[in-house]
Amino acid sequence: MDHQMSGHDHAQMQEPSIEEMEIRGWKKKMIWAWIFTIPIAILMLGERLLGFELFPEKVMPIIILALAFPVIFITGWQTIRGGLRGLFTFYFNMDSLIALGTLIAYFSGLLHIFFKNGDYSGVSAMIMAIFVTGKYIETKARGQATQEIKKLLELGAKKARLLQGKIEVEVDISELKIGDIMIIKPGEKIPTDGIVVRGESAVDESMISGESLPVEKGKGSAVIGATLNQDGILYVKATKIGSDTFLAHIINLVEEAQGTKIPIQKLADKVTSIFVPTILIIATLTFIAWLYLTGDINRSLGVGISVLVIACPCALGLAVPIALMVGSGMGAKRGILIRKGEAIQTMKEVRIFVFDKTGTITKGKPEVTNIHSKVKENYLLDIAASLETLSEHPIAHAIVSRANLKKYRKVTNFNIVRGKGVMGKIGSKDIVIGNRSLMTDKNIKYDDLDQKIRGFESEGKTIMIIAENKKALGIIAVADAIKEDSAQAINILNQLGYKIFMLTGDNELTARAIAFQVGIKNVIANVLPEDKAKKVEELQKYGMVAFVGDGINDAPALKQANVGIAMGSGTDIAIEAGDIVLVKGSLRGAIAALNLSKATFKKIKQNLFWAFGYNVIMIPLAMAGILNPVFAEVAMALSSISVITNANLLRRIRV
Repeated sequence: MDHQMSGHDHAQMQEPSIEEMEIRGWKKKMIWAWIFTIPIAILMLGERLLGFELFPEKVMPIIILALAFPVIFITGWQTIRGGLRGLFTFYFNMDSLIALGTLIAYFSGLLHIFFKNGDYSGVSAMIMAIFVTGKYIETKARGQATQEIKKLLELGAKKARLLQGKIEVEVDISELKIGDIMIIKPGEKIPTDGIVVRGESAVDESMISGESLPVEKGKGSAVIGATLNQDGILYVKATKIGSDTFLAHIINLVEEAQGTKIPIQKLADKVTSIFVPTILIIATLTFIAWLYLTGDINRSLGVGISVLVIACPCALGLAVPIALMVGSGMGAKRGILIRKGEAIQTMKEVRIFVFDKTGTITKGKPEVTNIHSKVKENYLLDIAASLETLSEHPIAHAIVSRANLKKYRKVTNFNIVRGKGVMGKIGSKDIVIGNRSLMTDKNIKYDDLDQKIRGFESEGKTIMIIAENKKALGIIAVADAIKEDSAQAINILNQLGYKIFMLTGDNELTARAIAFQVGIKNVIANVLPEDKAKKVEELQKYGMVAFVGDGINDAPALKQANVGIAMGSGTDIAIEAGDIVLVKGSLRGAIAALNLSKATFKKIKQNLFWAFGYNVIMIPLAMAGILNPVFAEVAMALSSISVITNANLLRRIRV
C-alpha cells in the first residue's frame, strides 16, 4: 500500500494524532500551571489565614504577579485569546468568563502597586490552574486518538515480487504499474488488486470479508490487495493500484463516515452561550451599583470579580467529562472500552442493534458440529484426521482438532483436490474425503447419506463425506460455531424491545440458520463489504443504530452507525473504528455497555443540575458582597470537587 493511496504519507502517519497531541498539550499546561500556582497559594494562605509574611508588604504583590504571569499568559494564553475573541465576536463560551475574570483579577494586582486597591492577582492564577486541569480531564475523557487509517495503511504489503521476462525482481509497492505480473508465494500478502493468470491457491480474505473460510483461487479469479495467500504460488496481473484499490476504497469509506455524532456537551454549551453574556451583564451592573452606593472602587471591584469568579462554570465544564472518565474507567475494568465519549449519550438512545455474523455472533473459525457414521465414530475420525493433518485448510484443522489424536496413521499418495477435498492411502485402503463434487468425480455412491447431508446443509453447515475403497463410511459436518453467550445476549435485547438485525456477506441459507439459533428475525444477507455502511444508513431512518462487528470490512459500518461496537477479538482496524470496544469479544458486553451508558448519563444529568444549582445559589451571595473573591475561588473549587465526588458514586452501580 503506497503513500499515494488516499493521499496519506507513511512517515506522517507515524506521528502522534491531533487528539494525542491535544491531551499531551493540556497535561503539560496543567503541570506548569500548578508549579507556579502552588507557591502563590502557600504565600496567600500564609499571609491571609495564618498571619505570617515571608516577604515584605511592598515585594509580595510583585512576586505574586511574577508567579501568576506564566499561568495566565503562557499556560492560559489559548483560553485568554479564545475568550477575548468571543467577547468581540459575541460568540460567548466558557473561556469568555475565565478570560475576563482572570484578566481583571490579574490587573487588579498591577493597580494595587500604585493605588493600594484590592489585590486579586493570586486568585487569577488559581482560577486558571483549576480551569486548565478541567480542560485536561475533558480532553482525556474524550478518549485517545482514533488511528484506524494508520492501521489500514499498515495492512498493505510494502514490497511486490514481479516477473520481468524470466527473472523475478522485488520492487517497492509504489513502483507497481497496471499490467505488471506479480508472483505471490505461500504465506505472502497480495500486493494489490489483480487477476490470477497462473497457479492455484486458497486465499485468506478474512481481513476484508470477515468470513473465516479461505477462498479458492485459480486462473481468472480476482484477488484483493492485503489478503493472504495460503498454500500455492499465484501469478497475478495487477489491475488496480494506489487510490483505486479495494483497501483504499475502504479507507475512503471510513474517512467519509467519520462525521460528527451527537455532542454530549450540546446542552451545557447551549446554556453556557446564554449564561455567559448574562453573567457579564450582572457583573458589570453589580460593579456599577456598588460603586454608586458606596463610592468605594476597591470594594466594588472585589464584588464584581467575585461575581465573575463564582459564576465561572468550571463545575459545568467538569460535569460531563468527569462522569465520562469514571464511566469509562468502570467499563475498562469490565472489558468495555469507551473510545468515544459521545457514545455514552448516544447509546442510551439506540433503538436498533445490527450484528455482523462471523466473529461477532459466531466464533469466526470452523468447528465440527455433527458426525454421522456407518462405522465406529472413532475409526471415522481416526482416518479423517490422519489425512486432514497433512492439509492447511481450516476445515482440516477443525477435523484434526475434534479427533485430538496422539498418533496419526501413516498416509501415502496424499493429494489435495483444490476446492473439493483430499485423497490418500492408509495401508492398502484408498481414502477419499470431500464434498459431493469429489464423490461424483470418483464414482462413489452416497445415496443412503443424502437425506442426512441435506439436513445439515439446510442448517448452513459444510459437509465432508468420508469414503474408504469407494464406499461412503459417514459424514462430518463443519460450521462456524456460535459463541456460547450470543443467544443469551440477543434474547435480553429482544426482551428489552430493541429491533435486531443480522448483516452478513454470507449466503441467505447459512445466515438464516445462524439467526434462527440465536433468535434474530431480521436478516440481511449477501451484503458486499463496501455496502454494509449503506445498509446501516438505511436503518438509521428508523432510529438510532448500534452496529456490532469485528472485521476490517465492518470498519465503515462501525463508523456510520450512531454507536460502533467492536469486538476485541477482531481485527485492529475494527477495534480502532469502534466507539465502544468489547475486549472479551462477548455479546454480553453489549448489554453491560448499554447499562453503563444509562447509569453514566444519569450521573452527567445530576452533575449538570448541581453545577447550575451552585451558580443559582452563589451568584446572589457574590452580588450581595458576602463572598470575598478568594472565598469565591474556594467555593468554585468546592463546586468542582462536589461534581467529581458525585461522578465517583457511579462506581457503586452494578452494570
